[in-house]
Amino acid sequence: MGKSDSNPPPAKKQYNALQTVHSLKPDYTRPRLQVPEDKRERIVRRLRRLYGEETAERYWPELERVMKVYYAHKSEEMIEREAGLTPEERFSERDVILITYGDLLRSEGLSPLAALARFCDSFLKGTINTLHILPFFPYSSDRGFSVVDFETVDRNLGTWADIEKLEGQYQLMFDGVINHASSGSRWFQEYLNDRPYYRDFFTGFDSPNDLTPEHRAQIFRPRTSDILTRFESLNGPKYVWTTFSEDQIDLNFKSPDVLVRVTEILLYYVRRGADIIRLDAVTYLWAELGTQCANLEETHEIVRLLRDVLDTVAPGVALITETNVPHEDNISYFGDGSNEAQMVYNFALPPLVLHAFYRQDSTVLSRWAAGLRAPSDTTTFFNFLDSHDGIGLMAVRDLLPREEIDFVLEKAREHGARISCRSTVDGGEEPYEINLTWFSALSPGGTGEDMAFRVKRFVASRIVALMLQGVPGIYLHSMIGTENDIEAVLATATNRAINRSVIDEEAIMEALADPLSKISRINREFGRLIAIRTRQRAFHPNGPQRVLDLSPDVFALVRESPEGDQTLLCLVNITDSVCSLDIDLEKTGCDATAWHDLVSDVKWMAEDGALHLALQPYDVAWLEAQR
Repeated sequence: MGKSDSNPPPAKKQYNALQTVHSLKPDYTRPRLQVPEDKRERIVRRLRRLYGEETAERYWPELERVMKVYYAHKSEEMIEREAGLTPEERFSERDVILITYGDLLRSEGLSPLAALARFCDSFLKGTINTLHILPFFPYSSDRGFSVVDFETVDRNLGTWADIEKLEGQYQLMFDGVINHASSGSRWFQEYLNDRPYYRDFFTGFDSPNDLTPEHRAQIFRPRTSDILTRFESLNGPKYVWTTFSEDQIDLNFKSPDVLVRVTEILLYYVRRGADIIRLDAVTYLWAELGTQCANLEETHEIVRLLRDVLDTVAPGVALITETNVPHEDNISYFGDGSNEAQMVYNFALPPLVLHAFYRQDSTVLSRWAAGLRAPSDTTTFFNFLDSHDGIGLMAVRDLLPREEIDFVLEKAREHGARISCRSTVDGGEEPYEINLTWFSALSPGGTGEDMAFRVKRFVASRIVALMLQGVPGIYLHSMIGTENDIEAVLATATNRAINRSVIDEEAIMEALADPLSKISRINREFGRLIAIRTRQRAFHPNGPQRVLDLSPDVFALVRESPEGDQTLLCLVNITDSVCSLDIDLEKTGCDATAWHDLVSDVKWMAEDGALHLALQPYDVAWLEAQR
């Protein structure tokens, strides 16, 4: 019989990332790192592919030095524990990631990071075990993604001590904002000063005409701004490469010095508590005129090299790539399943869930999910629905017909969304991202709907990400059902400000005290389902998954534990109508007669080889086979 309130002992040892404590000072009295010959050859081979034979041999000693310095900060206990790490257990059913800015929450008398710690300990205990703290470094724009200093905590948020306190309770995901740096960063200022070491850190031209119209037409753009921005330098005007904004200057990875420096910074993040490193905007790391300057082979080679470095000195740390591009390009960052990212953002999921709930038809979502496969049992998907940005559309360009994308856009606009665009090769623009909060996306205000019904639909949509193979990620605003902040959009002239409102902790606590409030309802229902999920071995990322075609009204799949001793039939009614189902047990692959719904605590009995049940509007059912 499967168990709903206790986990069966895992067959393999799970990595305990909460114990990744490093010494503040290196200990050079211990044996130094000896890079295994096969790993050394692999890393040098990647350097050769990027920079050629001579440069690779010249820079390997410096890269090795960086690795040895990092290694000297590790304790013997850490080294011994990592030797017993089972990569297949790096992620488990217990993993749920909260996405938040370091200052998204405000509380009187506490630094924002300290307020976040208190909020998580009191409000999210038992549901969240991992925090993705969006860039918490000093910055000049883009809400943290234009980094001025990569190694310092923004004093407006707190200190490294605040980060370390969180590390004692949660796994942490740090952002490696390695595609670009702030125009106010020391690196870029030294570039403008023509200091020799920084001369190649960025890509600059003496004239904007050095980039021909033919070149410009080929470049894949995530924005509508010019790819080049003019700056005054010691030697006159420089037109520098800026993929995202005039304040975000792309780093030039054609310089091996940039690669070494970035590697050193990422290892510094591991020393300060990072268990997962998010490679932000990694798509654009390598620019080559005459190409799209996106998803190039050199970019993948850099990701592989960073993976090799971490596998050598910090095998418990995972890489996740953030690539808002068509689905096949996105999942290419898994590599062969062993040599690139352990986790990739499942960018197609948010727009497909919106489409399913807007159409009240799961057909497209189910067909896509049925073909979803991670390439190995050491890789998995990051299943998120919303984030600090918006709902990207690039991943579904080849999954949804244009008229269906237009339908989603129109419905989102009716719910108060703003639409951000990108430049196309013909000089036009196309929608790139939908900007709105997830609660508003599923539950627009002013309709007169009962709040309990609005919350139920909202929670039903969120459950899709909890059911699918992978690790679920939840933006903090979706834990409390924040609605569109139109005032912030108008005040900042920034579409993404619509879901970045600062939250008052006291107001949340007051709302929680009212059982009829929206926040209280979400906390009870969504929080309860998250807690149930984390206790089911069948939701392990490596647990087999089979999508069932039962009805367009229902998103349905079967999950099994990796050991094969738990089977869950997971159902979500995505419509506002009652759905009656007659489920042939042969489709589930399990012939159990008795089934127990973990959500409602109701038992169901099969008759004549079938389960007969009715789902109320937006009902969720997780039926566990009683073996």
